[in-house]
Amino acid sequence: MPTLDDDRTGARIKEQRKLARLSQRELAARLPYSYSLLNQVECGARPATDAFVAAVAAALGIDPALLQGPSHVTDMQAGRLAALVSPIREALDLYDLEHAPATHRPVAQLAADADRVCQQVRATHLRAAARELPVLIADLTRAARTAPTIATWQALASAYRTAHDIALKTGFPDLAIVALDRMGWAAEHASDPCLAAIRQYKRALGHSESGQDLGRRLVAAGHALLEDESSREALSVAGQLHLGASAVAARAGDESAVAQHITAARELAARVGGEAPEVHWLSFGQMNVTLHEMGAAITMRQYDDALRQARAVKLPAATLTSRRARFLVDRATVEMETGHTDSALRHLVEARRAAPEQTRYHPRTRETVVGLLHTARRTPDSLGHMAAWIGL
Repeated sequence: MPTLDDDRTGARIKEQRKLARLSQRELAARLPYSYSLLNQVECGARPATDAFVAAVAAALGIDPALLQGPSHVTDMQAGRLAALVSPIREALDLYDLEHAPATHRPVAQLAADADRVCQQVRATHLRAAARELPVLIADLTRAARTAPTIATWQALASAYRTAHDIALKTGFPDLAIVALDRMGWAAEHASDPCLAAIRQYKRALGHSESGQDLGRRLVAAGHALLEDESSREALSVAGQLHLGASAVAARAGDESAVAQHITAARELAARVGGEAPEVHWLSFGQMNVTLHEMGAAITMRQYDDALRQARAVKLPAATLTSRRARFLVDRATVEMETGHTDSALRHLVEARRAAPEQTRYHPRTRETVVGLLHTARRTPDSLGHMAAWIGL
């Protein structure tokens, strides 16, 4: 029976053939099918039957499942990630339950620990943060419900935000949504408009181009929460909301709206003066605006503009590891899309070296590796290793 899956099977056959360093004719010689059929399947002109897929898999010495649809992680990787986030999922469900006596950690220590775990995520130590986070959420939840203070609710909201970031970076968007709901609940109890506005920013980013209107409304709701935008904190959050709006507009291809929000963010960054890493780990500033402008160009497939912007970026030495790695992956994407394959692979390797966990599960990493496999005349060892590392 033909496998019609948006010609993904043909693309996967091409990827695996190149990883095996075989030409189409060399692979066809190992099959009970013609070179012409293999060529048509790879380019999507003909569907792949189950028998054809089985024959290709046997010739390549791989599991047929590898050829039938993309998988962002291998089964083993998925199992490990699920085990890692399962305790976080359970901790998020504690919010409305009766609690044991409050933790012995004082509120100041809990708040410091919440900030430290958030910092671990920014340093891309995702596994370390994920292991510590469930107990921290449980302790903060007990403290907030048994002896509530504004500081405790703020720390709990921060911990929920960290849960959202970990879930998103490891491929659990459903859990990320739950974490944001809990963040809103804690921010409301803390009466903290900036935390509530950050939640709206992150909610907006969770919607694709089909949810552009909803994304805009969420950003507008975030701005409405910031009644007084005169403080450094409020200015930074307002600027970040404009950057979120630029990302939403880019997904819809609205160049005018992108330019409008980038301009507004630059004006706010000038008022903030320099980077503001101390404000909820947003690190809002001119560099952040520049990186979002480049990201919008990539989203709108304006790769020549994105390449020009990327090559002009000089990241400061103090740049957070998560941001540096994300920039390197974005740079690799635009280098690949503009035909600079060696440079693209070099930047992917740098991103892996800087932040292996984040880079491995970033969807743009996979897109770039697949693009390199499809365009490369030969498959260098480093590209083969990268492909195997991400689970291709």
